[in-house]
Amino acid sequence: MDRPTTQTTAALLLSLFGTIAMLPAQARTDSLMVSILKSNKDSLFQEVLDHRDLHRLQIIYTQIDRDADNVPTLTNHFFNVDPSRYYNPASTVKLPTAIFALEKLNRLGREGLDRNTRVRFERGRAKESPVAVDKTSPSGYPSLAHYIKKAFLISENDPYNRFYQFVGPRTINRRFKEMGLENSRITSQFLGLSLEENRHTNPVAFLDAKGKVLYRQGAEYNGDAFVFKTDGKVGRKYYNRKDELIDGPMDFSKANEFGLEDLQRLLQALMFPASVPQGQGYDLPETDYAFLYRYLSQYPSETDYPKYDTEEYYDSYAKFFFRHGSKGMPPDIRVFNKAGWTYGFLTDVAYIVDFANKVEFMLTATIYANADDILNDGKYDYETVGWPFLYELGQTFLQYERDRPREYRPDLSRFAMDYHKRKVDDRPTLKDVEN
Repeated sequence: MDRPTTQTTAALLLSLFGTIAMLPAQARTDSLMVSILKSNKDSLFQEVLDHRDLHRLQIIYTQIDRDADNVPTLTNHFFNVDPSRYYNPASTVKLPTAIFALEKLNRLGREGLDRNTRVRFERGRAKESPVAVDKTSPSGYPSLAHYIKKAFLISENDPYNRFYQFVGPRTINRRFKEMGLENSRITSQFLGLSLEENRHTNPVAFLDAKGKVLYRQGAEYNGDAFVFKTDGKVGRKYYNRKDELIDGPMDFSKANEFGLEDLQRLLQALMFPASVPQGQGYDLPETDYAFLYRYLSQYPSETDYPKYDTEEYYDSYAKFFFRHGSKGMPPDIRVFNKAGWTYGFLTDVAYIVDFANKVEFMLTATIYANADDILNDGKYDYETVGWPFLYELGQTFLQYERDRPREYRPDLSRFAMDYHKRKVDDRPTLKDVEN
């Protein structure tokens, strides 16, 4: 793929110059991160690092060391990380809302109610559309399990709205507080609604195989106050919903937000439940942990339902630390992750396992790749800057981890899933999915 020219870099510097004053003056960076990042001599990689604030770049590397009993100790290392620096989390919000949906279902404690139970979203005051069927599932009906598959495999958008409707913004944001995540909030579905409209949720019903209602949740309204901490201003211009070019930054100050450390903690709490303080983890049975591990790491080519087109949605499609330059994934590597992309932002939070070399680590990063600094113009530098940088980032830390001496190699059997190849049938594949 093309690399940015000197003129491209100059344009980026010029277009973003007016943004510099709004970026945080302080950011956390440690010497180990600087040393590791300097080891990669790729010119684009180093150019982005040199202009880290212009790219709103933040990186967290989590080193994992095991003792003789395989108990892990996790240590975070930071590059340019500051919770007051806004980035748009995009589809990464699907990770906590999917987990919270399973938590809520388990806490209901109703007989016959589990993640595979048929679910129906009904019409209410909220503007989310009702849904009662899903032709991409083996049963023909929606379920939380099937929504999670769609949210994780290629990052479909509709499942997120369904998680939001079932869990509700009140519970979502209270759970963030319970988990000690002080720099995150979820205020919006992916529907273009106002802040007030997003306070409403539709009725939701769970049904048995014969269509009998097992549990019904009425329409709800979230009256909790939202906390807005960051400036949330991005860009020098943007196109509004009327396709008018507005001179000035786009305002995300009341939109969904994640501190990057919070995002890292969400995945850490899932992959390593014992590593977070008591009361700051998830209320899930072991079967749900295994289910989430499977679909965070499974590829579209290994999935019968939904049957995604694997030319469009290839194995590395949503694995940003391995995506650039190849549609496949390395053998013996599994990435348990949730990526997101929108408005020029690319973000990924991942737990990466190399089973052959017995290597494991976490990597969390966000980058803004938008040389003209105009939002909603459909011109972002994902292909030439964002994905190439994140790929190089992933390879840099994978190589570092392969070379890093360890006293004890990890037992990774907890994360070894039984994947399978898709069966051959005459069903059409899914293309042009909203994600």
